[in-house]
Amino acid sequence: MKVTGGAEPAGPADRQARAIRLGARSVAALLLVSAVGVAAFAWPLLAAQASGLAHSGDAPWLFAALLPLLLAVVMATIADSGLDAKAIAMLGVLAAAGAALRPLGAGTAGIEPMFFLMVLSGRVLGPGFGFVLGSLSMFASALLTGGVGPWMPFQMLAMGWVSMGAGLLPAPDRLRGRRESAMLAAYGAVASVLYGTVMNLQGWPYIGSLASGVSFVPGDPLSANLTRFAAYCLATSLGWDLPRALVTVTATLALGPVVLRALRRATRRAAFEAPARFTAAE
Repeated sequence: MKVTGGAEPAGPADRQARAIRLGARSVAALLLVSAVGVAAFAWPLLAAQASGLAHSGDAPWLFAALLPLLLAVVMATIADSGLDAKAIAMLGVLAAAGAALRPLGAGTAGIEPMFFLMVLSGRVLGPGFGFVLGSLSMFASALLTGGVGPWMPFQMLAMGWVSMGAGLLPAPDRLRGRRESAMLAAYGAVASVLYGTVMNLQGWPYIGSLASGVSFVPGDPLSANLTRFAAYCLATSLGWDLPRALVTVTATLALGPVVLRALRRATRRAAFEAPARFTAAE
């Protein structure tokens, strides 16, 4: 008796395959960790003036300890809902590739070539796979470069959002060729800048003790802190965010069609969604 995958030949315009199909539990877990993640990033702006959280220096450490637990729950839930051996193998290969790409620029002037791979992988393999891939790639790259610290869970979550968002873009059977490349390049540019912005929110409260016009002031009105945060982004990270966006756009337009074809070919051959069929041996 032999086992066949049961996959039918698929053309390039066929419906998009999913290495991980999100069920109700997986979606609920993703929504939960995303909600906590929004609170973890934006607590300086969301905390009421009279609350203890607004004046607490322990809040960043609390969220840094909480996020890894929630990320582990999300990954376990997604794995439990249908992460098979083929999906794990592809996840390992792409996560290793993403982790290897990140040190190439070492963050110099925002040159981070891993972003375009995360966007393209999320596009082809779906939001569930994208979220896990983005988180694991950032975790692996942190271990590879020695960048382990309280910021790492925030980086994992933010990169998971970047890759997951690419999987939520319009279906590929409606958009192919140059239009798809242009859409992914535009998304990559926006995601690159937003990634830097939300990571600024993670580090901004740490400089609250500095006497400057860009520091976080606990308990100050939202409008005042927003103004300081905008000035902080302009003064500290825009010079990294814009080159990161430029590198992502250039790599997506130059290499995107080739990488998309390779990922889609690998996905069709893996036949993630094909049920196993048992036939009698000749």
